[in-house]
Amino acid sequence: MSDTLPQISVDELAALTDRTVIDVREPDEYANGHVPGARNLPLATIRTHADELGEVGPVHVICQSGRRSTQATEVLRAVGVDAVNVSGGTTAWIDAGKPVER
Repeated sequence: MSDTLPQISVDELAALTDRTVIDVREPDEYANGHVPGARNLPLATIRTHADELGEVGPVHVICQSGRRSTQATEVLRAVGVDAVNVSGGTTAWIDAGKPVER
C-alpha cells in the first residue's frame, strides 16, 4: 500500500507557504530539532487526533527517516484524512540545509 501513498520531498515542503506539518516522532526526538511550525503528535497517538486533522486540509506527516510517517500517513488516509508523507523525514530536511526549530 505504501507505494501508492502521496509523498512530498523536503524541498517541496519547504516551498509551501501555508502548510500543516505533523511530526510523529517521540517528544525527545522532536525537541532535538524539527521542521519550523511542526506539531508533535507521536505515532502512538495519531489515531486519537484523526478527527481534528481531517478538518485542516492537507497534513504533511514527517518523522526521522520516513518509516513512522509512512505508517501514520496510512492510518490517517484510512480514516479519510488528506495526509501526505514527507520523503526522507527530518534527516533529509536537515541534510538539505533547511531551518530547524528546537
